[in-house]
Amino acid sequence: MIDLTTPLTEESIASLHVGDVVTLTGYIYTGRDAVLPRIVNAIHHGTLASLNINLHGAVIFHTAVSPAGIGPTSSNKVEIEQSFAPLSQAGVKMHLGKGAISKETVLSLKACNAVFAVIPPVTALLNSRTEEQSLVAFPELGMEACYKLKINKFQAIIAAAHGESIYE
Repeated sequence: MIDLTTPLTEESIASLHVGDVVTLTGYIYTGRDAVLPRIVNAIHHGTLASLNINLHGAVIFHTAVSPAGIGPTSSNKVEIEQSFAPLSQAGVKMHLGKGAISKETVLSLKACNAVFAVIPPVTALLNSRTEEQSLVAFPELGMEACYKLKINKFQAIIAAAHGESIYE
């Protein structure tokens, strides 16, 4: 088991391999198909800082934040998968979700020294390891808005790193 604390460093990501089990502690962002294109748009327009989002060494968890809890959504949805490259170029080091991603996405992660990790859909466990949550941007999207979570020991499995994928 590899313990990681956010923000993630270039060195910590470079040392990860497909199949590694990691625990994450610190602050992460949430986003799924409704909000990630908006964040990418803010990157392209240079307005990300005005949203109080700092992606340097960040983790993005593909989830919504609802009263029922948090759990991963499928990362291979078009809007989510198209966000991997621009988010990674802007500093995101780890994308958390579930499901297989395309070879093109795996290679885009490699180009940015970023990884994709799968996280089990265990809502009760994830809720018990979430210490804080705050709405960051796009409140009009409700539970699909961008939130910042403080997490303690989320476990995940590295599914794509350095051009390799567990799905190949």
